[in-house]
Amino acid sequence: MTTSNESSLPDEAILLGAHADDWRGAVRLAGDALVAAGITTPVYSDEMVAAVETLGPYIVIAPGFALAHARPSAAVLRTGISWVQLDEPVVFGHAKNDPVDLVAGLAAVDHDAHLGIMSTLARALADPAVMTLLRETGDAAGVRRALGLD
Repeated sequence: MTTSNESSLPDEAILLGAHADDWRGAVRLAGDALVAAGITTPVYSDEMVAAVETLGPYIVIAPGFALAHARPSAAVLRTGISWVQLDEPVVFGHAKNDPVDLVAGLAAVDHDAHLGIMSTLARALADPAVMTLLRETGDAAGVRRALGLD
């Protein structure tokens, strides 16, 4: 099993077939996975939800995909991501990219620390075959493989 120190996306940070009742629940799942992997404290989940409440559904950056994040803060212990594959899509309120069935949680210790992870996610989002694989995979290793993080 991958430990939190070995990967920016450890097993503990990956939830597959998870259920959320709404966008807040989906963001909280991503936050809970960051906490489980030792990437953030629970406060960061609140900060991610507050960011969407304040700024709107700007985190829905591609069809069916949301990148949940907040500003770097003391609640971020190290840079990393979580991955949530929802069993049922949820609505965030985005005019073009709703509903969402994939949510990545991103935590960075500073504004530059996340650039490598963003590059990896951008490659995945640009490839429809990779996105299909991410929606269908049933194991953490498959998520890391699809994202090129294995």
